[in-house]
Amino acid sequence: MHWHPLWVPGEPTSFSPPPDLEHHVFVYPQETQNSHVLVRAKPEQPLQNFTVCLQSYTDLTRPYSLFSYATKAQDNEILLLKPKPGEYRFYVGGKFVTFHVPQSIAESEHVCASWESATGIVGFWFNGKAWPRKGLQRGYTVGAEAAIVLGQEQDAFGGGFDARQSFTGELSAVYMWDTGISTSEVMGAMYNRLSKAPIFGWRNFPYKIVGEVYLKP
Repeated sequence: MHWHPLWVPGEPTSFSPPPDLEHHVFVYPQETQNSHVLVRAKPEQPLQNFTVCLQSYTDLTRPYSLFSYATKAQDNEILLLKPKPGEYRFYVGGKFVTFHVPQSIAESEHVCASWESATGIVGFWFNGKAWPRKGLQRGYTVGAEAAIVLGQEQDAFGGGFDARQSFTGELSAVYMWDTGISTSEVMGAMYNRLSKAPIFGWRNFPYKIVGEVYLKP
C-alpha cells in the first residue's frame, strides 16, 4: 500500500522528506481545547490491517486521548484512549476493547495495538510484553480519508476537541503500519530500530503542530 503526504489547503505543495525525530519528544505542557499534533499522512486505500505504536509520559489520572484517526463517517475510526491509570481502550470503527495494565503515574509507557479485519483479532503490547489477544469488528474496513491527531480526541473530522480529554505530558516514538507486527518488531519500535518500514514513524515523521505543543530533545 502506498501512503502519501497530506496536503493542507493554502500551504505549498512541494514536500521535503519527513524529519527524523529520534531523540526528540513532543511536549504538551498544559490542558487545552485545541493543542495537538496533526500527522500529515493518509492512506490511498482503506485499511484491512494496521498497527499503531507510541510512547507516553504523563502524570494525568483523568481520561486522555493519545492517537485519534477520524474519518468523516466515524470520528472514532481508530482511537487509543486511556480512561484512567491501569486501563487502555482501543477503538476500531466506533467500538472498543479494554486492556488492563499495571497502574503507574509519571512512568514512561510504551504501547502497541494491532488489528486485522479477517479475524477481528486485536493484539496489544505494553512495555514490550504481549497481552492476551481480543476480538473487535471482524470484517470491518477502516476508511482512508482520515485526519490523524495526537493528543486530542476528535469528535468531528479534524476537530470537536474536549480539553477534558486532552493530553498533557510527553509523546514520542509514534509509528503506524498497514500490517500486523511481531513482538520483536514491537521491541524495535520501542528503541527506534525497525526491521519493517512503517507507513510513518519517528524516523520519518510528517507532522504539523497546532497550538501549544513543543518538539524538544
